[in-house]
Amino acid sequence: MDIHEALYTTRMMRRLRPDPIPLDTQARILDAAVRAPNGGNTQRWHFVAVDDRELIREFAQLFRRARAIEYEKFSAGAGPMVATAPGADPTTHAETMCRMQGSGNYLADHFEEIPLLLFVFAIDDLGGANIYPAIWSALLAARAEGVGGVMTMVLRNFKDEVNELLGVPVEEGWEMSAMLTLGYPRGKWGVAANRRPVHEVSSRNGWGKPFGIEVPQPLWP
Repeated sequence: MDIHEALYTTRMMRRLRPDPIPLDTQARILDAAVRAPNGGNTQRWHFVAVDDRELIREFAQLFRRARAIEYEKFSAGAGPMVATAPGADPTTHAETMCRMQGSGNYLADHFEEIPLLLFVFAIDDLGGANIYPAIWSALLAARAEGVGGVMTMVLRNFKDEVNELLGVPVEEGWEMSAMLTLGYPRGKWGVAANRRPVHEVSSRNGWGKPFGIEVPQPLWP
């Protein structure tokens, strides 16, 4: 797959088929992830793949409870989902949140059908500087394999329960960075069309100064 196709069409897929992901496919996804850049080549990461159906059922219950917490915050005007980007239209933002909630509801309602959960752990990660390149590489590699997914952090609301279920050696400093739900998507890949153009969110030689070129449409394909 062309790198630009992967970059432009990898998006969050929440509607997933229950078909299992072969182990060799999983291996290729993670092998790409561990090639990601990380400070000092410390490789302070660990990935826990979960395909045990009973474990997934337990995580499904935690996921629904954790998600309810986040939407309670949203309804109260708090939490990360409330804030819009500077200059963004609040109505458009609210509509986007409603669409996301709809697809998120599907994920929550069908969580037990997800074929693979990938928990990502790190030590002293400086705000994610070392782990998020690996996560994005995993998602890009998954896209090349026809596998979709979504990165979520809501289970950090129940990190103690997650650590216990997975037997995480927290005394060594390991902390969950995120969880990926992975599976073959029911929907279609496509270029995200709802992005503000480059020249609206970029500056040159100082904040707010013109970037120097307008990009009114995606530059791929």
